Amino acid sequence: MILKIGILVVFFGILIGVGLYCRKHATDVNGFVLGGRSVGPWLTAFAYGTSYFSAVIFIGYAGQFGWKYGVATTWVGLGNAFIGSLLAWVILGRRTRIMTQHLDSATMPEFFGKRFDSKSLKIGASVIIFVFLIPYTASLYNGLSRLFGMAFHVDYVYCVIAMAVLTAVYVIAGGYMATAINDFIQGMVMLVGIILIIVAVLKTNGGFMQAIQSLSEVQDATVSAQKGAFTSFFGPDPLNLLGVVILTSLGTWGLPQMVQKFYSIKSENSIRKGAIISTFFALIVAGGCYFLGGFGRLYADKIAIDGGNIDFDSIIPTMLESLPELLIAITVVLVFSASMSTLSSLVIASSSTLTIDLIKGNIVKKMSEKKQVLTMRVFVLVFIVISSIIAIIQYKKSLAFIAQLMGVSWGALAGAFLAPFLFSLYWKKVTKAATWSSFIFGVVVMVLNMLMRDSFPVLLQSPINCGAFTMLAGFIIVPVVSLITKKPDEKLVDDCFACYDQKVLVKAKEALADEE
Repeated sequence: MILKIGILVVFFGILIGVGLYCRKHATDVNGFVLGGRSVGPWLTAFAYGTSYFSAVIFIGYAGQFGWKYGVATTWVGLGNAFIGSLLAWVILGRRTRIMTQHLDSATMPEFFGKRFDSKSLKIGASVIIFVFLIPYTASLYNGLSRLFGMAFHVDYVYCVIAMAVLTAVYVIAGGYMATAINDFIQGMVMLVGIILIIVAVLKTNGGFMQAIQSLSEVQDATVSAQKGAFTSFFGPDPLNLLGVVILTSLGTWGLPQMVQKFYSIKSENSIRKGAIISTFFALIVAGGCYFLGGFGRLYADKIAIDGGNIDFDSIIPTMLESLPELLIAITVVLVFSASMSTLSSLVIASSSTLTIDLIKGNIVKKMSEKKQVLTMRVFVLVFIVISSIIAIIQYKKSLAFIAQLMGVSWGALAGAFLAPFLFSLYWKKVTKAATWSSFIFGVVVMVLNMLMRDSFPVLLQSPINCGAFTMLAGFIIVPVVSLITKKPDEKLVDDCFACYDQKVLVKAKEALADEE
């Protein structure tokens, strides 16, 4: 116990120290929200990766999908690495950095507002982010209760408070730069931790080959009549597995807290390095988490079952119970790291959106840089307090509707923003009406799925599949509506895209000189 507490104290001390050290970078809006647009490849890549993967992935998704699909769940981790990370950097990274700086936008709503010269789009996007990021933020605390109960026998409420206070201290003090540096530290903990945990769990099951052999003998007639279904290439339910891959991989392209990482990239070199680093990080962390979860059925005799329903959140903690105390301590720090890094990213996205896109220019007509930064710091605290209260209420009262709202938040955000944001970076003909159509479709479909799930087709009753559907539908809605609605102002669009035509000097090894 002394060892576990000691590791946590050192870890927390480092996080707070970084926050206090980075105060000098958070004196204006650009510094507090974007780190002065001068963040290097390692910090940006780790900030992207740690914001991507939280305790929801490690405790919830890895356990749930590993139970359902076996080791084939590893495909989700591979999708996260190559679609959610590598392709996102290649397709969005450079263009996002160039156009957002050209438009002087620090948030996604501000981007939409300036890209289409529309105050209503800016406010609409802000409201969507505010409504759906709060429950998503609250969900980050999920999974901590069982893990801390196992390791420290500490009540969940105290875990939530500790995580909230620590995150608030370093985010309020140091802004984005403190978050980025701490994300790097937390990311290293996640990388080392997941590798050690996988090795230890496989070792307790006789090694990799023996674990696979044992898993191949597990049969569940309610899932599949196929023998060895949980060790097969695509698992017992490939179609629903594909829905998970699409939502968790492609979804990051439309999440404001993820896209915002590209705003702060320092240079072209940072984009190339960041893409590689981010992909490697996702391969290890996401691939490792889902691979580990695939062996959950080996612990079926120890998993909590309530009235025939599997308690998915108990699967990973159950797998870790028999590990050495040092590994349990590392696991606790890993889950804390995963949750705090994502929480810090979400509260910065929420507070900056509310301040820059809703209050500034609407409620408060003139707002100085100093007042904006102060307001954002206040809202960071407010968002952390609200999300903590929601998490505690849900835990104490078991309110199902809050859990459902958490489940649809990712699908609603990505379904609303992914297609219009991507098209806006590449296609001049995107219209304001098309953007609104995607906003409305993504949000309405996911809210209806939450309220009237049984009325949806069987395949779309799952919020995972429904979220994937709204994202893919956006790729049809945006171009079709753009072609049949009023064309955007030509001068406005040309000005937006002029940033891509600016000439820059590069070394000969990067581009051949034109012949004279």
